[in-house]
Amino acid sequence: MGYVRILLAITLNALALGAAALLVPGIYIDGVSDDLGAVLLAYLFVGAVFGLVNVTIKPIVQVLSLPITCLTLGLFAVVINALMLLLTGWLTSWTPVTFVVESFFFDAVLGAIVVAIISAVLNRFLLSPSRT
Repeated sequence: MGYVRILLAITLNALALGAAALLVPGIYIDGVSDDLGAVLLAYLFVGAVFGLVNVTIKPIVQVLSLPITCLTLGLFAVVINALMLLLTGWLTSWTPVTFVVESFFFDAVLGAIVVAIISAVLNRFLLSPSRT
């Protein structure tokens, strides 16, 4: 049961990153042919890297930045999410499939907002336990 949940989380990350790439012009995947299967595998790979970044590094950054997050009434969380997108792009720059975020201010911040909204909606409907 745990493996299915991990695969579903990777798929949801891939969908959210794909939506960000579709809506924000400065976010895209490089190094992939136009074949649909290759594009899907690339997004699944980047979704897995993004999930690892969110599980390992994001909690540490959130704890360290708690004072500034409180001072900004939680708006600094968007900056943290944007930094996680940039970190994912940097980590994938050493792989054949590269997740590209061109600039921090518009692309990473808008991408972080899109990823947060899409992830929240998908997690609400697909990962939350059903109420019967």
